[in-house]
Amino acid sequence: MSPASPARIAPSADVSPEASIGDGSSIWHLAQVREHAELGPGCIVGRGAYIGEGVRMGRNCKVQNYALIYEPARLGDGVFVGPAVTFTNDHFPRAVNPDGSLKSASDWEPVGVTVQDGASIGARAVCVAPVKIGAWATVAAGAVVTKDVPAHALVAGVPARRIGWVGRAGEPLLPVEGDGEAPGSGAGTRMWRCPATGALYEETIASNSHENTIREVTH
Repeated sequence: MSPASPARIAPSADVSPEASIGDGSSIWHLAQVREHAELGPGCIVGRGAYIGEGVRMGRNCKVQNYALIYEPARLGDGVFVGPAVTFTNDHFPRAVNPDGSLKSASDWEPVGVTVQDGASIGARAVCVAPVKIGAWATVAAGAVVTKDVPAHALVAGVPARRIGWVGRAGEPLLPVEGDGEAPGSGAGTRMWRCPATGALYEETIASNSHENTIREVTH
């Protein structure tokens, strides 16, 4: 096995010596990575992107140009963050306290966005903390996410709503026609297939106001 390659950091990038950058990662021009941030191996941080203090990213994440990942965000493995995406970190943002004094770090409690493995956030989307984006979900470009996104969900709009399901390849799932192709399906379920990989997914139809969920049943 060949040894891991060291991280590549562009001369104009501002990377704190207290940050941890995984082997094979690339930090491009004008990006900033703050103190105690942890990036796993194989990550890419694009031009002008901001990775806040203490943010944690798994392996093989891509954060595109000018994205703003404010602490205490948590990203799993293989997460894609598109250009100019913003993750917020304040329930009730104010520059000043009620008495007019400038807020300091001790005057507010940061809350983070969590993105699970394989999920993708489209260009210029805004994720309003403390939302959680489920594994392999896709947030469409320009969406504003104000509530948790289920795994494999495709959400779009302002505020973001689910408009479909996506597989691991990122393509929208297609409904399976006929019971013959739907092993394990039954009352309260619906079967879907990934057009790219052929994998089958089973959607559970929720009752009352609960959110539908989906799981992969064959690879």
